[in-house]
Amino acid sequence: MEFILKKKLKFYTKEFLKFFNITIIALGFIIAIILIKYKPMYKVSISGEEIGYVENKQALEETLKEEITENTDKTVEDVSLKDEPEYELKLVSRAENTEEKKLVDELEEEMTITYKYYEIAVQETVVEKVDTSEEAEELVNEIKKESNSDEIDLSIAEKYTQNEEEVNTSELEVAKLNIQETVENAIEEIEQQKEEQERWNALPSINGIKLAVTPIEGRITSRYGVSSRIRKSTHTGLDISAITGTDIKVVADGTVISASYNGSYGNLVKIDHGNGVETWYAHTSKMYVKKGDTVKAGDVIAAVGSTGNSTGPHLHLEIRVNGEHVDPQDYLYKE
Repeated sequence: MEFILKKKLKFYTKEFLKFFNITIIALGFIIAIILIKYKPMYKVSISGEEIGYVENKQALEETLKEEITENTDKTVEDVSLKDEPEYELKLVSRAENTEEKKLVDELEEEMTITYKYYEIAVQETVVEKVDTSEEAEELVNEIKKESNSDEIDLSIAEKYTQNEEEVNTSELEVAKLNIQETVENAIEEIEQQKEEQERWNALPSINGIKLAVTPIEGRITSRYGVSSRIRKSTHTGLDISAITGTDIKVVADGTVISASYNGSYGNLVKIDHGNGVETWYAHTSKMYVKKGDTVKAGDVIAAVGSTGNSTGPHLHLEIRVNGEHVDPQDYLYKE
């Protein structure tokens, strides 16, 4: 009995293996026939709309970037699609024309392109744009060496944009000429500022107030501290003769605290310069300012005249510090 069971088991096992092998061979034939007639491809859709087929997803995205790079002279940093494409693996007839170029063209309309460029600034003002960091560094190093100035700030900034019109980069020679010209102008401006600072430092000052301007040009007719038959006390200012109507300029920035007729002073303009310093301009024929006006050094505030207690057209200039008059010639009209 046991022998008969073993014999039957052996028979059925052999039959099963024979059937299995036949099935495998049949499936192989079926798959081979399918692969001969069809090929596996990815259906590509954007927002649910089918736009074509592609064999390789990664190759498609690389082709997109290559296509953009080849068709622009700008540096392309990144290419991405506004809506991510959906890929679905399908069997497609080998006779089917996939038209990958057409697919790329359609996807280009959905692309966001990021461009990269480099700005070169002189004294923090952007002067030029170039395509690569190597170009930017080469230009900056050359110009620094040629200018031989440690006071010029030349900087490079890496920039990104999705607006191609912003990437208006220049040829190297053009960029170099523009940067050189800007550097030369900056050096000249620095020298002018130094000269201006030196001139400012050399100006006379009183209580920290710089007396930047001489009110008028003319001949000194009466000095500070002298006695005269027309005065009850010694002279409190400096008299400078000039033609009636000559412009009188304020010596420093300040605020008009008075502009009115004042007895023996005649038409008198008083300016407060801060730090307790005031300047007075007397005997004027006209006053061009009023109380409360703000003035800058060199502004015309009045005209020479002979109003009040005066023997002829002149400017009586007084300088007062904390209410006390001082000799103007210690600061202005030095001989």
